Amino acid sequence: MDQLGDDDQVSMTIESREILFSSDSEVESPSPTSNCHFRSLKRNGIIKLEERDQEHDLIKAGFLSGMGQLGNEIEVVAIHKNSRSTILGQARSESFSIYSEAMRKKCGGDANIKYAWIGSSKDEICKIISHGFSTIMEPKSGDCFGNGVHLYPTNIDGVFSAVEDENGLRHMLLCRVILGNTEVIEASSKQFQPTCQDFDSGVDNYFAPKTYIIWPSNMNSHILPIFLVSFKGPLLLGNSSKIKKIPLNPTPRIKFSNLLRVLSNFLHPSRMVLISKIYEDFQVRIFIKKKLKIVTIKFITVKYFNKYLITDYMNSIIYRKTRSQKWYLFRS
Repeated sequence: MDQLGDDDQVSMTIESREILFSSDSEVESPSPTSNCHFRSLKRNGIIKLEERDQEHDLIKAGFLSGMGQLGNEIEVVAIHKNSRSTILGQARSESFSIYSEAMRKKCGGDANIKYAWIGSSKDEICKIISHGFSTIMEPKSGDCFGNGVHLYPTNIDGVFSAVEDENGLRHMLLCRVILGNTEVIEASSKQFQPTCQDFDSGVDNYFAPKTYIIWPSNMNSHILPIFLVSFKGPLLLGNSSKIKKIPLNPTPRIKFSNLLRVLSNFLHPSRMVLISKIYEDFQVRIFIKKKLKIVTIKFITVKYFNKYLITDYMNSIIYRKTRSQKWYLFRS
């Protein structure tokens, strides 16, 4: 999932402020331990998104699409949003914005902020939302790239870190992540910080990263949980190798005008103006580029066509002269 924008500027009314894992979230008899987590999450500004809500549908579609063909076996039970309405939530959001701006200045204007998924047990998810990251969670499957928080651009790559709870649910957080300048980290590396001040985070592959690594010193300043997806997936009870064999569905196409209409519900008007301006400039460049290609093709075609005509014409003249000379010599 590519970047939706500054989520703290979302202006949307959520009528139902229900707590996570409640009976309305389709969980049949939550345990007393679960009720404790309910109250904790509600106090920390977690609200349930109703079905047919634009944010709900957008996150659900992105989640299932990221699962590839496995998405057909997944049931999204509930989607919750970190409204950051509490004092602590607002402080974390402001802190993330400050670090984002600092990273932009350091990196010459691009903080390299991405959306990424992280899965864990229900208890650990609750701790992250309530208190932030306190320990480094090693991936439950796949390679470990250093001693840091592992997040995934595509949810299918981190789904086995989502441990099934007593209600048969798994949970994954969708977070905004400040990457800054990235460096490649080798599998099984023991690295726990950047190799030098030029780098800010790690990736498993520079050109096509499937894993982001945020170092312990930055895990509570460079990661901001936004949405929580609770889901059931019978196929996930098997071996993780089954997922790796399933190809991802191609990214669905969407008209840019429709995308702008959806984004206008999430982004500040000033950012919508900026996006529209960038898109218009992009269209102009594409138009100019196409024109240049046409002109270049015409130039090359005419050039070589004229060259061919001239060469052919000269060869025909030489051929006629040669024949006439031979005929003259023969007659004499």
